[in-house]
Amino acid sequence: MAEWSWVVYTLLEAVIVVACCLGNLLVVFAVCVGVRDSLREPTFCFLVSLAVADFLVGVAAVPLAVVLDGWARLTPDLCLLLSCVVLVLTQASVLSLLAIAVDRYLRLHMPLRYKSLATQRRTCLVVSVCWLLSCLLGFTPLLGWRNCPSSSSSSSLPLAPASNSSSSSIITSPPPCTFLSVISLPFMVYFNFLGCVMAPLLVMMLLYVRIFWSLQARLKESSPHHVHASLLRERRLACSLALVLVLFAGCWIPLHLMNCVLLVHGPQAVTQGLLYTGILLSHANSAINPVIYAYRIPKIQQAYAHIWRRFLLRINCRHGDMEGQRSMRSSQGDQREAGGTTED
Repeated sequence: MAEWSWVVYTLLEAVIVVACCLGNLLVVFAVCVGVRDSLREPTFCFLVSLAVADFLVGVAAVPLAVVLDGWARLTPDLCLLLSCVVLVLTQASVLSLLAIAVDRYLRLHMPLRYKSLATQRRTCLVVSVCWLLSCLLGFTPLLGWRNCPSSSSSSSLPLAPASNSSSSSIITSPPPCTFLSVISLPFMVYFNFLGCVMAPLLVMMLLYVRIFWSLQARLKESSPHHVHASLLRERRLACSLALVLVLFAGCWIPLHLMNCVLLVHGPQAVTQGLLYTGILLSHANSAINPVIYAYRIPKIQQAYAHIWRRFLLRINCRHGDMEGQRSMRSSQGDQREAGGTTED
């Protein structure tokens, strides 16, 4: 990649980092503080879990993606560990989306048992299981499914004497750390893409098809106004969450398809610029989600507006305090000047 292209790529990654961190922190704050009792609703708990995963993408995954591009010389084990962190965060997003889809399905098809099933304790347990599974699936390469460092180059070199420090440093210096140098493409295609991403996405698609089919049938049959309104609210929320799912698939599948092409046709089949575009698109997904929440979910809209009003109120209060202090200082100065003139 040309130098100017690398500068553009790095700047775009920096913008994504800022958007991920600020946007998802605002989502967590809005749900935990701005919306009253929202954490008792399982859907919003899972949204917080998804926002935390997106926030960690901005804090950890994006900087690691820049580092894991040959800029750092790390030991293979450390390089593999850092590469697995990216996989863990991606898997946490997938499982959080799956938990949201299952929650909306149960809410619609088991309304009488839903409140007894979806307790706050069980919701926290599901979130914990999602993150535990994400760690187990993401750290699978640490168990052995990885690219082993090639020892042929070092073994073919003649043994250098102990006094030749330059030769020994060349042999023992670690190679540049890149993602695909330690993560094998068969693992990324067969295990991560087909098993850990596509399989949950297909399940979620089926669940949302059932949800929309059932909502459409109930809307045709509903006669009371309050029942019709509640079904419309449910359909709007389901559309918003399905949109989050579609955007996730649209942002991540191109990069996985590139991995499939690399596995079948070799490293020359995908240009470096196209690969970087896929990486940027996958990272941008974590910055898009807070915007979707703001425009599509009424409760989060209200929480955003409440937070914004409180922020403006504090600014106005501080501005008023500063103006009051200035007026007090000016009045005190006038009094001192008046006292000085009377003494004269």
